[in-house]
Amino acid sequence: MTDGFNYRLLRAGLAAASGRTHRRLVDACAHPRAAQDQVLQRILSDNAGTVFGADHRFGSVAGFEDYQRAVPVQTYEDLREGIERQEATGEPCLTAEQPVYYNQTSGTVAAPKNIPLTKAGLARIQRLQRLAAYALSRRTSALGGKVFVVSGAAHEGTMPAGTPYGSASGQIYASQGALLRRRYVLPASVSDIADYDARYLTMAVLGAADDSVTAMATANPSTFVRLMDVLNTHAEMVLTAVATGKLPAGCSVENRSDQLGLRADPERAAALGRCLETAGELTYADIWSDLRAVVTWTGGSCGLAVERLQPMLTSGCPVFELGYLASEVSGTVNIDPIEGSCVATLADNFFEFAERDAWEAAADEADRGLQTCTLADLETGRDYYVIVTTADGLYRYDMNDIVRVTGWVDRTPVLSFIQKGKGVTSITGEKLYESQAISAVTAAIAELGTVAPFFIMLADEAEATYTLYAELTSTRDAVPEPSVAGDLASSIERSLRHANVEYDAKRASGRLAPLRVRFLAAGTGDAYRRQRVADGQRDVQFKYLHLQYSAECSFGFDDFLTAT
Repeated sequence: MTDGFNYRLLRAGLAAASGRTHRRLVDACAHPRAAQDQVLQRILSDNAGTVFGADHRFGSVAGFEDYQRAVPVQTYEDLREGIERQEATGEPCLTAEQPVYYNQTSGTVAAPKNIPLTKAGLARIQRLQRLAAYALSRRTSALGGKVFVVSGAAHEGTMPAGTPYGSASGQIYASQGALLRRRYVLPASVSDIADYDARYLTMAVLGAADDSVTAMATANPSTFVRLMDVLNTHAEMVLTAVATGKLPAGCSVENRSDQLGLRADPERAAALGRCLETAGELTYADIWSDLRAVVTWTGGSCGLAVERLQPMLTSGCPVFELGYLASEVSGTVNIDPIEGSCVATLADNFFEFAERDAWEAAADEADRGLQTCTLADLETGRDYYVIVTTADGLYRYDMNDIVRVTGWVDRTPVLSFIQKGKGVTSITGEKLYESQAISAVTAAIAELGTVAPFFIMLADEAEATYTLYAELTSTRDAVPEPSVAGDLASSIERSLRHANVEYDAKRASGRLAPLRVRFLAAGTGDAYRRQRVADGQRDVQFKYLHLQYSAECSFGFDDFLTAT
């Protein structure tokens, strides 16, 4: 099947075009400084006549250092007025080419962020997606059958002047030609189902009905964990739908079964029923016995969801990194999934980096803006904040993301996402990082012989302490003994004090009170996710922040306690 699929791609011209793109990117990796200089000059030249370009003298910027001096580091709020004015009036505020789509994501304030994309910008994203698919097919047999892809909704609404907004990945997914659409299990219309439960139930039915899946892909692996939970919770309903070819009434899309490609298959339903009866629950290995790869985020807090997902997969099924992708920029592309070679999209976007400790210690934004370096200046094993300049109107844009250099492709670093910059708290100067919290909590929970489907650590500045809220698998059947909370807290504290000298010093001096542990009822993590999605977080891109300030967390975890 692999040869046939690649042949069809070749006939469509996609494999050949992606092969050329792959070679160009590999060639650029040998000369990252030159490649980045060309990209920066092209972006500045193309947009020199814009309001932003004129204000920051794009026409006279001679190189990277000149660009640093001419343009301060920007946030979305710095650019919001220009984005909204260009959309409303058509005036070239940020880009000479008018945006045709907005990639919407949640903002740090109440209003969402609408990231502009021109027609050329959408084409760039599509080209990079095809390049990633080409690299996967070139190195594996994962694309031999159908692909189960979960993406965002292509059209979630329109801006005041009528330009559509939604998920750019969903928009590209929906606009694929008939050749590629036949390879997808889920029609694009599934992402348009507004009701959270109905959408997941529909995906569960369509996935269970198709036995030809060899690859599954989505941004966040927790989506697949959640999907399997839904399938098993509603197993009887799902298998009935597979047998009859009709979606459950609860999906609210009963009349769309034919449009979604669902056909009655009582034999398939019976086979899955036997697996369910034997094991007590279904896994992805049961429904897709030829599953060969999962493509998703594996870095940062997503690693926890990957750990939960892996036992559900076929034996030896690899989980490949999707790459550093955000609403603002397609930051890396995995040009060799076996090696995990996620290199920056250095032929499309201009990248700056700031060494993590120096960036966080900088006295003000002006100091930060002048201490950035380029892609060619990075060092192995170091952590950096990312600042991007795109052809779609983001200039020296602070992503507030931390990446680490984990290897090299020729002279270009391989980048791995570590955590959001927000994943650090400091009550009395301890600077506790999310990665430290995750490591300490997961190790302590493993010592208990259980797992935590969800946990979050909140920094309470008023009480000068941290509180861990944890949903343990054991809470589904029994409330943990009070002594368990104390043992867990002690174990976590030991790890944190060992990993973080400032945390240790603040605890020793009494400036930080002891860690508190609270156990949550089963399903709390899902309820929290639901609220965040309702607040505007995109479901398929949702990332759990496992460490944050209690004042910034609006969810009432105390209402879900099982024991204190």
